[in-house]
Amino acid sequence: MTDLTVDLPSADPADERSIRVENPADGSLVGRVPMATSEEVGAAVAGARAALPGWAATPAVSRAEAVRAAADALADRADELARINEAETGRPAAEAREGVLAGVATLRQYAELGPLHRGRALLGHESATDLMVPEPRGVVVALTPWNDPVAVACGLVGAALVTGNTVVAKPSERCPHTGLLFGEVLRPHFPEGVVRHLAGDGTVGSWLAEHPDVDVIAHVGSTATGRSLAAVAARTGAKVLLENGGNDPLIVDADVDPQWAAEQAATGAFANSGQICVAVERIFVHRRIAEPFVDALTAAADRAGPLPLVDLRHRAAVHAHVTDAVAAGARLRAGGVIPDGPGSRYPATVLTDCDPTMRVMREETFGPVAPVCVVDDFAEGLARARDDAYGLAATVLTRSAEHTQRAWRALPVGTVKVNAVFGGAPGGAAHPRRASGHGYGYGPELLDELTATKVVHIEPAP
Repeated sequence: MTDLTVDLPSADPADERSIRVENPADGSLVGRVPMATSEEVGAAVAGARAALPGWAATPAVSRAEAVRAAADALADRADELARINEAETGRPAAEAREGVLAGVATLRQYAELGPLHRGRALLGHESATDLMVPEPRGVVVALTPWNDPVAVACGLVGAALVTGNTVVAKPSERCPHTGLLFGEVLRPHFPEGVVRHLAGDGTVGSWLAEHPDVDVIAHVGSTATGRSLAAVAARTGAKVLLENGGNDPLIVDADVDPQWAAEQAATGAFANSGQICVAVERIFVHRRIAEPFVDALTAAADRAGPLPLVDLRHRAAVHAHVTDAVAAGARLRAGGVIPDGPGSRYPATVLTDCDPTMRVMREETFGPVAPVCVVDDFAEGLARARDDAYGLAATVLTRSAEHTQRAWRALPVGTVKVNAVFGGAPGGAAHPRRASGHGYGYGPELLDELTATKVVHIEPAP
C-alpha cells in the first residue's frame, strides 16, 4: 500500500461500497475510501442550506478574506497534495504540484474579484431608486474531474464561495484522497456547512444533483455525465454549468515548419498522457508537408515512451480506439501496444491514414494518441475540423493571416488557439458548444453564472 500519511477516512476492505484506488505506475493499493451514503448526502445539502443565509449576508470582503486564507493553506500543502495526486492518477508530482499552485492562484484571483463583482443602478424617475443587484444562487454542487483535480475544483468552489453560495463538492472517484484532502484544507476557513466534500462514484453524484435543495450543478467531465445532469436539472429547475468532453482538432497548414508543427502536435496530444480537456484529439495536416510532419511526430512519440494513464479501465478504452482504427485501415506508426508489467501505462501513439468514420476521430480518446488525416488544402482541413459533434477548442498552425482569420471565425468552438496548442492571457473565459457543454466555467464571468440578478425599484411613500 502507498504510504500517504494523511488523516482521512479509510474504508474496511470488506466494505463493498468503498472506493479502491490503485497506483497507475505499479498497481499497488493506494487506499480505500468509504463512499458517502444517501443519508450523508442529504445531511451535507441540508447543512449547506442552513449555512446559506449567514454566508450570503457575510460582507464580500470577509468572504474574500476566507478564500484568501484557504489559498494560503493550500499552498502550504502543495507538495503533499501533489504526491497524493501522483499516487492516485499517475500524474508526475512536479506537474501535479503545478496544478495545485494554479488552483492557489485561482482562489487568490477570485478573492480579489469577489468584492468587485457589482450590480448597476438604472436611470429611472428622479424620485425613485432602481437597482440591479447580484445575489448568490444558493447551494452549489461541484462535480470535478481527476485529470487536474485541484485546479478545476478551485475554480468552481472559489467562485461559488466568494459570491456567497455554499458548496457541496464531489471529487472524482479516481482521486478521492486528493479531493478529500483538498476539502479538509479548505474547511477550517469557513463557517460550518459552507463547504463540504463527499467521496463517491456516479451514484453519489446523482444523489447530489437530484436533491431538491440544490440550486446549481457545476460539472467538469464526460459528455455522457453532463447530458444526464442536464436532464436531471430540467426536472429540478437547478441551473447547470457544464464543461463536457472535447474532440479538439489541430489544423496544420502547408506553410509552417513541419518539425515545429510536429513538436506542437506532440505537446498537444501527449502532455499529461493526453488526459487534458483541451488536448489535441484529431490532426489534419496539409499533404505538402505531411511526410516530414508525420516522421517528426513519430519520433516524438518514440521518445515519449509509455505514459501513465489513470487506471486499467481507462487504458482499455484508449486502446479500444486504437485497435478499432487499425482494424478500419489506419496505419500504426508508433505505440499502440500495451506494455508488459503492472500498472496502466500506454505508449504515445501515432496513427495515419485515418478517416472521419473511425471512433478515434469521432469520439474523445483522452489518451496519448495522435490520429492524423492528410488533406489537400487548408479549406479541406477547416471543413473536416468543423464537422464534429463537440465544440470545446481547436488549434491552427499557419503563417497566413488570411487563414488565421478564416479559421477563428469559422470554427464552432469555445477556444481557438493559433500557433500554440496551449497558452493564453489570464482572465479569459469561453462558452463550450454543442456536446462540449454550456456556460462559463472559469474566468471572471463565472461570478455572473453563480449569481442571480434581482431588479429593485424603490419609490417614496406618499
